[in-house]
Amino acid sequence: MYQDKTLTCRDCGNEFVFSASEQAFFAEKGFQNEPSRCPACRAARRAANGGASAPRQMYEVICDGCGCTTQVPFQPRGDRPVYCRDCFEAQRANRF
Repeated sequence: MYQDKTLTCRDCGNEFVFSASEQAFFAEKGFQNEPSRCPACRAARRAANGGASAPRQMYEVICDGCGCTTQVPFQPRGDRPVYCRDCFEAQRANRF
């Protein structure tokens, strides 16, 4: 169904192959557009942006539900309650 395509990288101008298996993967994920950068430029861009594996800043808080100490990936502002994972799930279940 898919055939290899030769595309031009918008960053470096080099040609690269958008393989049939990559096209199938893009279709499976629901991506509408073809890649506009070659694999090397995509990797360089990811590395420059910190990559997906950059560690997140975690903040230690006390759960407003049970009082235990937990960590959250955002800095609480103090105007809303902050819950541990278990209390958050319980709150979410009660809401719907």
